[in-house]
Amino acid sequence: MKKTIVLLSFALTLLFVAPVKELKAENYLLKNEIAASDSMNLMAEFSLFYEYYKNKDYKSALPYALDIIKRNPKPFLRYHPFSKMADMCWFMHDSVATSPQEKLAYADTLIYALNQGMKYVKDSVKLSDFHKIEGVVYETWYTPSKVDSAIHHYEIALALNPNLEDYYKDRLGLLYIKLSENDDSYKMKALQLYSAMSEKEPSNPTWIKRIEGLADNIDELVDITKKAWDLDKNNTEKAWKYASLCIKAEEYEKAVEPLQFLIKKSPEVVNYRVELARAYTKLEKFHDALKEYKELIKLDPKNRDYYVNTAIIYKDMDQLSVARSYLEKAMKVDPKWDYPHYVLGTIYEQAARACKFDFNAKLVYLLARNEYRKAVSLKGTYASVAAERVAALKDSVPQKEDYFFRKLKSGDKVKVAGQCFGWIKRSVIVP
Repeated sequence: MKKTIVLLSFALTLLFVAPVKELKAENYLLKNEIAASDSMNLMAEFSLFYEYYKNKDYKSALPYALDIIKRNPKPFLRYHPFSKMADMCWFMHDSVATSPQEKLAYADTLIYALNQGMKYVKDSVKLSDFHKIEGVVYETWYTPSKVDSAIHHYEIALALNPNLEDYYKDRLGLLYIKLSENDDSYKMKALQLYSAMSEKEPSNPTWIKRIEGLADNIDELVDITKKAWDLDKNNTEKAWKYASLCIKAEEYEKAVEPLQFLIKKSPEVVNYRVELARAYTKLEKFHDALKEYKELIKLDPKNRDYYVNTAIIYKDMDQLSVARSYLEKAMKVDPKWDYPHYVLGTIYEQAARACKFDFNAKLVYLLARNEYRKAVSLKGTYASVAAERVAALKDSVPQKEDYFFRKLKSGDKVKVAGQCFGWIKRSVIVP
């Protein structure tokens, strides 16, 4: 939801862009090829137009369509005359027109028809369609390209329809990039646009590639976004862009300030707090990270990830008993998840390695092996790596002679003892 809001927020800002002066269609097609007379009945003209259109005789259909659009298209709006004009002009421009003069004629004619259509069409998505078509025409049908006009119409199209196809958003972004060579403000616009697209489609590598191509290195982008936020310090969208780029650049220390600001502004948005917890973890500010994860658990006690991430931090702090308690909570939230069992196995291994290798240490390795086996049985993401650990611990667990000398039989319950393992308070069953 937040990603949609980010893109919508970006789109709405474009509504306030100063309009570009529109091209007036004054070419030979409009002036000289309107065969229908003013006295001809509009219905008769429409019938001729529609018949020619159905038969794909666009050259004959266009003069009648143009006259209808100029005189009074209102009675025929249900037949979508403006969209049909676009179809015809597009076909004629790409398939029939040969000379530059002819191509210019169809470009001007299409612009004229769409501008007329904007006076009658009220639906925002349909209006967006008209503007996106104008954007392409201004960008690709004129020599040289009318870049400012193209940008203007792409921006309006996006503002009217935040779900505008990626193709048109990308065309807009590429024009921003083109102009950014001489104007950093366009670099910021491109960054804002592609960041929103990347948030919406995080698995699409094209948007990341576009962002990376905006500067010689990502550090420059970090500096640009920081300057943008510094100039508008209460802007949450700019703060999030800065934080996101800092995280991407692994500048976690820099990410802390905007993330703290965002949490203060919107404490209910868990994503901000998740990213801050991760940043603190990367910076090894474990107490700060734990504070954030515990707050996240309060906000969403059914989220298994928060318990495991908290456990891993306690594990890194060598507070193994507390780490285990959080893993057990994660297991209750999702009994079929293999990861907590895998992590608990690593905790038992960590404990055993820190102490003298004796029978009790072997029992702790057996505890670890049992957790790995549970992870394998759940057939999750960590099943294969857990299986590798099961095999690796084969010689570290008690052997037959260890049980024999202690008169322990299969099925006996043996408690882990020893001062080094006082926190474990677990037993194993002799296999």
